[in-house]
Amino acid sequence: MREVVIAGVGIHPFGRFPDKDYREIGRTAVVMALKDANMQWKDIQTAYVGNVMAEMAKGHNVLQPLGVTGIPIINVENACASGGASLRLAYDAIANGLYDVALVMGVEKAPKGFIANCGYDRWQMWTGMGVNPLYFAMNIQDHMIQYGTTSEQLAKISVKNHRNATKNPYAMYRKEFSIEEVLNSPMVCEPLTLLMLCAPNEGSAAAVLCAKDVVHKYTTKYVTIAATALCTRLPQDMFLPAVSAPTNLDHPTLTERTASMAYKMAGIGPEDLSLVELQDTDAGSEILYTEGLGLCPKGEAGRLIDEGVTEPTGRIPVNVSGGLLSKGEPLGASSLGQVVELTWQLRDDAGPRQIQGAKVGLGHTEGAGGNCSVIILKR
Repeated sequence: MREVVIAGVGIHPFGRFPDKDYREIGRTAVVMALKDANMQWKDIQTAYVGNVMAEMAKGHNVLQPLGVTGIPIINVENACASGGASLRLAYDAIANGLYDVALVMGVEKAPKGFIANCGYDRWQMWTGMGVNPLYFAMNIQDHMIQYGTTSEQLAKISVKNHRNATKNPYAMYRKEFSIEEVLNSPMVCEPLTLLMLCAPNEGSAAAVLCAKDVVHKYTTKYVTIAATALCTRLPQDMFLPAVSAPTNLDHPTLTERTASMAYKMAGIGPEDLSLVELQDTDAGSEILYTEGLGLCPKGEAGRLIDEGVTEPTGRIPVNVSGGLLSKGEPLGASSLGQVVELTWQLRDDAGPRQIQGAKVGLGHTEGAGGNCSVIILKR
């Protein structure tokens, strides 16, 4: 199998853009990625487009104004992992010699408010149990009971990520908050306050993937895809609508299984990572996924927060982009937004957010349906 690299990346800011449709938003990221890769549209041999909520043939609608070249355009819907799934498909196609160059793009225009129809059964929706923050809250409550994790530690995550976002011009929210402001913001679902939750929103991100043995024709400024892993949940992962998914089960969680696959594929361990972008749909999720990715033993993520280990100046920076808490989550684009950030970091192009000496980065998403993606990039 051939090595696969990211030759260029692009992004449209995440936020709310009432005067733009998803087609314009998506093309902005694609044009930026092509320019970054020193390529033209005619160089692209296939495209994979992640999206959750738009109309049919959304990838075709975004891309064909760039040129009707007859290439395969594959539309991918895999909830929050749509972008990660798109990248995996493109990676496999290039690694196995089917194509030399592929475009991966994610785009979304999510409505305001909680995301409806996230794979819940009808009776859950009818009884008011089909609301994501309910389950986010129960999961972190379980962790708090077992390990003593505190609301103050959850607030510190929000403070960290919002502070990081002040240096990210592509984030939706670029304002600092104090611990007190986070704790005193409106309670949504105990213990999660408003400022501990991300906002579904709009945006796009794109990456041009290329076989390493031909990328020199276009650019020398690339990063290598060391691993791209996808998993879905097992029966024991599933939660009941009135009970959280316990974190003390003997079997590995979905994120743990996916991360293990990615580490094995990359030939590294969590101790080799320079930075991590993970799925912080809420502050509690950053706690759970920090542990699930093996950045620390179970029950110790709160201590990492207290000791500043996950700060940009810490041993393992987490969500230096601001994470979903600050960027917001345009579902189809969120995973590729992480890839854009990691690529910039590994190329020393992240500006004021730059993690000095970054060599290996990990992106993680987990979403509805039990979809999990872990992507590892290296210099």
